[in-house]
Parts: sequence; structure tokens; C-alpha cells
Amino acid sequence: MKVTCPHMGHLHWMLDDLFGRLGVEYIKPPPTTTKTLTIGAKHSPEFACLPLKINIGNFIQGLDMGADTLIMAGGHGPCRFGYYGIVEERILRDLGYDFRFMMLEPFGDGKWAFYKTFETLTPGGLGLRKLWKILKVSFTKGRAFDQIHKRTLQVRAYEVNHGDTTRALRQAEKILTQAFTAGEIEEARREALALIDGVEQDPERRVLKVGIVGEFFLLLEPFSNFGLEEALGHMGVYLERSVWVTDWIAPNGDNKIYGFPKDMVDSKAAPYLNHNVGGEGRETIGSIVLMAEREFDGIIQLLPFGCMPENIATSIIPKVQRDHDIPVLTLAFDEQTGRAGVLTRVEAFLDLLTARRGLSLVGANA
Repeated sequence: MKVTCPHMGHLHWMLDDLFGRLGVEYIKPPPTTTKTLTIGAKHSPEFACLPLKINIGNFIQGLDMGADTLIMAGGHGPCRFGYYGIVEERILRDLGYDFRFMMLEPFGDGKWAFYKTFETLTPGGLGLRKLWKILKVSFTKGRAFDQIHKRTLQVRAYEVNHGDTTRALRQAEKILTQAFTAGEIEEARREALALIDGVEQDPERRVLKVGIVGEFFLLLEPFSNFGLEEALGHMGVYLERSVWVTDWIAPNGDNKIYGFPKDMVDSKAAPYLNHNVGGEGRETIGSIVLMAEREFDGIIQLLPFGCMPENIATSIIPKVQRDHDIPVLTLAFDEQTGRAGVLTRVEAFLDLLTARRGLSLVGANA
């Protein structure tokens, strides 16, 4: 059995570790590029969300590399994400591909179904206790990757030499990749964080503090948003993001990456949106409120064009802005979106934020 999954940020690092422990051959698709999107858009409905088109491109490239088993995350609620797997399987079979398709439903929707998916994949079967231990270690490794990526969003705005933070991140990823046992992962995590913290910084630099919220795929997959986080860091912007890979997989009260329990985020959203509208709609509103209370200078919302949960959030944001006096820039993406246009809008937004603060970013990494 040769398994492949769509890309989503640095999720592939955790999948590589997990499938290796399970003894399953993992076919990692090539990094997502314009070619991937072109392939996916060609074979997807025009009205489909951008993430679905990228998923199709990833799957086709994985199948062409020899994969025979596809795994796609399931979903629930009003968001169209819950239908992605069904639609993607139909598209790929209509194209003539022969494969096994497996839906990995959310853990909270049925622990037994979640377990059975991995038991089916694993040669010789898998005991529940062993699976739990494997998932726990791989998840810990995934959290460590999230932590080092989060630290880069904070450090890059202060770096003295352009690109040092990104180069340190690549070295940190290599260190974490080589760790295997729980003890080794913890040691590698500390070493990786120290490497990023060791980047030469200018602590006196005045920077903007901006939050990034929105639909999870647009936040987690750099290709889908033109590497916006790195670009903002080089413009002298300190960033925090509302969604991380491991928080998205298993949101809980611990939330070591994001820092706020989901219940708290929901409670902050409640005066504006007190029920689930699918996706991250409610989380987007709650995160904006939390960031405003922490005196962020502004917020950037990212969403796929036509995303229903985020469009609901977008319609509510003007009231949140008025109540909390915080500017919000909304950016929608599809396969027609151009990088130059996005960056032009972002630069204009940063000009607005600097004017509000009377802040000059001269000397930053622009």
C-alpha cells in the first residue's frame, strides 16, 4: 500500500513521521506550485473552493508518482469541506485513476472509525494501545513543528539580516525531522527554538503587530496565500495566526500553539456570532476580538473566494471593527488571484496602520 495525502503547510512532516512508524509507504506529492493548481483547476468545477482545486492537483501528482491509496480528511457542519472527499474521489475516478480512497473522519465524530482507518492501513493490523502511543508521539512532533514556525513569525520582524530567520527555520526543521523518540523530539524542539532565537535581531525596532485569521487552508498553506506571512515579516510586521496545524487537528483546552482554549474564542465571538456556521467562521470573529483586546494594530482575514463560513464572518466584521476600533483587511483567493494585486493591497493596509500609530517602519526589512 502506497499512501498519499494533499499538502497543507508543514503537515507533511508529521505525516512522514506517522506513516514511517506505522510501516506504511508514504508518497509525498511534490511541493504545491502553480503547476499543481493548474492541474487541479482544469479538472475541478469552476465554482469549487480554491483548496479543493489544490487538493485535486496534489492527488493527481501523488497518483502519477505511484500512490495507490488516497487519504482525505472528513468534516461536518455547514462548510463544503465535508463534501471534499466525495467530490474529489468522483473527479479522480472519472479521470480513469484506480485507487483506494479512505476518509479520515474527525476524531470526535467517532473514535472507532478513526482507529479503523489506521488499522486498515497498517500491515498486520494494529492494537489500539500501540496506535495511541504512535499517534501521541507523532502529534508531539507536529506540535514542535508548529512551535518553531510560530516563533519565526515573531522573530522575522526584528531580524537584522534579510532572510536569516527563514534560513534558521530550514535548519530547525532538519533537526526536528531527525528526532524519533519522545525524549529526542523534546531535545530537538529546544535546539530548534534556540536556533531561531539565535538569529541576530534589533529589539529596538518599532514594528506593527498584526493578526492573521480566516479559513484554515488559506492560513496553513503558504502557496495558497503567496507566502504572505514571510512577506509581511520582511516588511517589519510581527505576526500571530489564529489557526495552526495541530490545533486544527485536535482543538482542546491545552492549545499550546495558539494559546487560547477554543471555549474562550467561542465566548469572545458569542455577542456577534453564537452558533457554529462551519469552518472557522466563529473562530475568525472570536480571534479578532481577542487580538483587539491585546492591542494588535490590525487584522488580515484570508478566505477562499465563495467560502460560506468566512463570508458570514466578513458580514459581521464591520460591527466588530467599530466596537473594538481595529482595522481589518479581507483578502479572498481563487486561481485567478495575482500576487502583485494582493501585495499592493497589503502594503496600502500597512500604510494605514502606520499612520494610525504615527509609526515609521524605516529601517525594517522591506
